[in-house]
Amino acid sequence: MSTQKQRVRGMDGLLRTKSVEQSIRDTEEPGHKLRKNLTALDLTVFGIGVIIGTGIFVLTGQVAKEVAGPAVALAFVAAGLVCALAALCYAEFASTVPVAGSAYTFSYASLGELLAWIIGWDLILEMALACSVVAVGWSGYVRSLLDNAGWHLPQALSGTSAEHGFGFDLLAFLLVLVLTGVLVAGMKLSARVTSVVVAIKVGVVLVVIIVGAFFIKADNYKPFIPPAHESSGEGSGLTAPLIQLLSGYTPSTFGIMGIFTAAAVVFFAFIGFDIVATAAEETKVPQRDVPRGILGSLVICTVLYVAVSIVVTGMQKYTELSVEAPLADAFKSQGHPFWAGLIGFGAAVGLTTVCMILLLGQTRVFFAMSRDGLLPRTFSHVHPRFQTPARSTVILGVFVAFIAGFTSISELAELVNIGTLFAFAVVALGVLVLRRTRPDLPRGFRAPLVPWLPIVSVCASLWLMLNLPAETWLRFAIWMVLGMVIYFAYGRRNSRMNSAGDAEVPPEIPAASADR
Repeated sequence: MSTQKQRVRGMDGLLRTKSVEQSIRDTEEPGHKLRKNLTALDLTVFGIGVIIGTGIFVLTGQVAKEVAGPAVALAFVAAGLVCALAALCYAEFASTVPVAGSAYTFSYASLGELLAWIIGWDLILEMALACSVVAVGWSGYVRSLLDNAGWHLPQALSGTSAEHGFGFDLLAFLLVLVLTGVLVAGMKLSARVTSVVVAIKVGVVLVVIIVGAFFIKADNYKPFIPPAHESSGEGSGLTAPLIQLLSGYTPSTFGIMGIFTAAAVVFFAFIGFDIVATAAEETKVPQRDVPRGILGSLVICTVLYVAVSIVVTGMQKYTELSVEAPLADAFKSQGHPFWAGLIGFGAAVGLTTVCMILLLGQTRVFFAMSRDGLLPRTFSHVHPRFQTPARSTVILGVFVAFIAGFTSISELAELVNIGTLFAFAVVALGVLVLRRTRPDLPRGFRAPLVPWLPIVSVCASLWLMLNLPAETWLRFAIWMVLGMVIYFAYGRRNSRMNSAGDAEVPPEIPAASADR
């Protein structure tokens, strides 16, 4: 053991790992213990609640009109498959390490403290921006409904926009604060609120599919895959996709390759299933229920996305689809404003759960990093009555509320995609490493086809990342540099793994017993 400790110190602890056993023991620490009261159904509802949101209500029309045509349905399938590869890796990890923190905790157990910090810092940014983006979208839907009722908010309280300049988005700000209060009050209350809202949201989606099917015209599907041409909308310099700058390859719109270009865009619609893993520590039987929640919610949402995209592009020619509200406007084009209004209401109600679950995921990652000492330990204390991480929830909730209230975040939304894809790649690598270093661990769920499935998952995630603009990579790099400064200035010195008995190095890989 002394040799191992010397190796850890020699590497300055950057590659020290936290054993799975230690991670699980930490969940029982007095004052830092979360209540276990979630079931597989709760987790599936959480997954559906966060996945079905802006993507299905907005991206369907935008991508069909500008990138893929009716073949947007195939783009959803492609993006869903990339997520399915990652979901299988997440399911194995969550059943093996049922601890709050998701990809952060998994990385700490397999790849070392430095990479765990990087992925945790990445997840904090991803979920904060995603929650803010959705809150602003929710605010827009609610203002539209209020305008229809004759009530108008002052422009100064309607947010920042290119047309009207700087403003404060009061509705988005208040939404995040209210949801913060719900999360402080407890996970079971959050699950009940989510169940009601998800039922409304899924009901609206089923209305689109069932009622819209009666207005499908076969001619609208011709051609199902429009002829390909180079994307004239792509920018140059930092606004161009990174793959274009590196190789000269220009992503195309329409055609077969247009489907994959579209998949990189509609990927945003699937963000959230990984948040189910952050609730593993608060689940009654995590080894069984977390994999069911992750995979179940992903399958259900993929089927709904494909069905909606087929119906909407069948109702209205893809060249005529609305970019802002494609589902509602498709019904308006058929002379049915009632259904259009119902869809607008469903979208506004449904986006509340997206915000809440994104905020939930962010607070649990922050809580796990704080409990490990990489962030101040005070943020990992739980409320004596509600047994939730109230301090970190309130601080992050207020922070996200101000971002949503003061910032126009349209160009930052792509940071959410790159952050999520980066997490997917790291988790897939972690599965490979942990299968080798700890083949003895009990696994409630085992990803199939290891090592090939994780390798394909990494490659697919990297491909979608390369299709994002270079400026997104630059912003991501700046955030990562800031994170590294904080880690070396505070986290490395205050990590609980600095104590003499905690620091561990993964055991030598036993070639004969490596679990493949």
